[in-house]
Amino acid sequence: MEHHNPWKIMWREIYNDKTALVALILFVLIVATIYIWAPFIDSGIIMRVDRAMLLNRRQPPSLQFPLGTDEAGRNMLHMLILAARNSLNIAFIVAIAGTFIGLIVGLLSGYYGGHVDNVLMRVMDFYAMVPIMMLVILFLQLLSPINVVTFSLLLIGLISWQSTARLMRIMALRQGVMDYVSASKTMGTPNIVIIFREVLPNMFSIISSNFTITLASFVGIETGLAFLGLGLPFDVPSLGILVANARIPYDMVNRMWLWLPAALLIVVMMLCINFVGQALNRAADAKKRLV
Repeated sequence: MEHHNPWKIMWREIYNDKTALVALILFVLIVATIYIWAPFIDSGIIMRVDRAMLLNRRQPPSLQFPLGTDEAGRNMLHMLILAARNSLNIAFIVAIAGTFIGLIVGLLSGYYGGHVDNVLMRVMDFYAMVPIMMLVILFLQLLSPINVVTFSLLLIGLISWQSTARLMRIMALRQGVMDYVSASKTMGTPNIVIIFREVLPNMFSIISSNFTITLASFVGIETGLAFLGLGLPFDVPSLGILVANARIPYDMVNRMWLWLPAALLIVVMMLCINFVGQALNRAADAKKRLV
């Protein structure tokens, strides 16, 4: 029935929450601008430092350089676009892959139970005991310098899927005792068909909500690691590397164009994702929906 269509429920919840609707539109516009503009910027030219560029070093915002230039004379507007694309690439890759892996692990663990659940849960318990962030920092140091793909794979393998897997396991356990699942089993429907055709659609809202949380968290994780000097090399711009300019007290106060635009972009994107995530979280709970 249309009333139970998860996509329509999620869209109706966002549409009736004007803050979430504006946040979604703004986030889509930001992402579209970044990904449409970035291919027209030659990263090799932007990151190259020569004598001509040094003549324009540390220029404040102007008509020629709307966001000013950095200590090497590089255009901060173009740097911001490339940095945002790299940071979003990492966040999207990690969030999508982590959600997919966590979804598969959680569904199998919660639906089948028994030995399958015991084995998968022991693996997740082992991960819970390991200081994961310390391992991430260790591998970043060992593998340095790394690129966007290597950085993303490292975060996927060590961090991104665990919390999603536990959440999906709980949801699968709840769905597994529902009457429609028992009826399907009685009719002889294969388990794999029940999982992906009947159980999974009833989890779309919570999956979408969890995806937004994961996306926002890895925008923050990438920024934090880059701010600490970890992650991508300095010749590969990211939002965290740009914000790291704020570590210099003089630049933080007197050359705010070096770090403030990147910081504001991070805050705006995180708020947009948060507002949309709240609406999707309500969509997953019929008692909390606005309509």
